[in-house]
Amino acid sequence: MVEKAHFSFEEMWEKVLNCDRKYDGLFYTAVKTTKIYCRPSCRSRKPKKINVEFYSTMTEAEAKGYRACKRCRPETEHSPYEELTRNVVAYLSVNYKESIKLQEVADHVGLSPTYLERVFKQETSETPRSCLEKIRIDKAAHLLTCTSLSNLEICFETGFQSPSNFYKIFRKLKNHSPSEFRKSSEAILL
Repeated sequence: MVEKAHFSFEEMWEKVLNCDRKYDGLFYTAVKTTKIYCRPSCRSRKPKKINVEFYSTMTEAEAKGYRACKRCRPETEHSPYEELTRNVVAYLSVNYKESIKLQEVADHVGLSPTYLERVFKQETSETPRSCLEKIRIDKAAHLLTCTSLSNLEICFETGFQSPSNFYKIFRKLKNHSPSEFRKSSEAILL
């Protein structure tokens, strides 16, 4: 672990202002007025600079009387956003056959749809909708190679409501139509 001495106060303060996730675990920000310590990436309102102290470890911060932030949860291995993202992907993976609305996913994780979409995109560089489409297309690709179901049956089996949308997204993600994909996978198996 990198020691606090490798960063100046100004460098650490800059990372906190930028909510830079790359520095999570390398140091912790403690706020004297609230007696709370956070990850550098915490999105909570920024304190006044004069009220900030930095610590190399959580143990140091706790020894000085600080407690962990309930928003960024520095005591957990992963950021709350990583856990949230895993939870959303798991929900989508289990329910991919259903017609899923963003509101349903947001209700499942206890956030507003707008905030969920922003955090998910920040973590994964894609929206929950595009993630769901990838899950569905991966399932469809598996069914194309392992079953004799028709393309239309696979379309509905994987949760698509419209064959044209299925074909369009399949081609976009796999660079082939479903039929071309099936033929190329059969050729590989021979």
